[in-house]
Amino acid sequence: MVSEIFEGEDLIAKFQLGEIILSKGVRESVGEVDQMLTLNRHAQGDWGCVSEEDARANDNAFFTSERIFSVYRTAEGVEFWVITEANRQYTNMLLPFEY
Repeated sequence: MVSEIFEGEDLIAKFQLGEIILSKGVRESVGEVDQMLTLNRHAQGDWGCVSEEDARANDNAFFTSERIFSVYRTAEGVEFWVITEANRQYTNMLLPFEY
């Protein structure tokens, strides 16, 4: 099934995600397919719905070793965040109110 989801996708990550940690809200509100697709987008440098300022900060984070922050929405309109820590050991997926 995973191969079908990513068929035709470029799966080369620009940075390490480390251990993936899902919040309770994401586990309950965001489907597994959306989780996988979003992690792929995040790792490839598609920051989703962030501001221009946050997008620039993410682009610079490759050189400054800062955290990387992305915002996505499911088809149902559930907004969730993906944050990769500066040390690249952890990537957290959470709903905004869980921050």
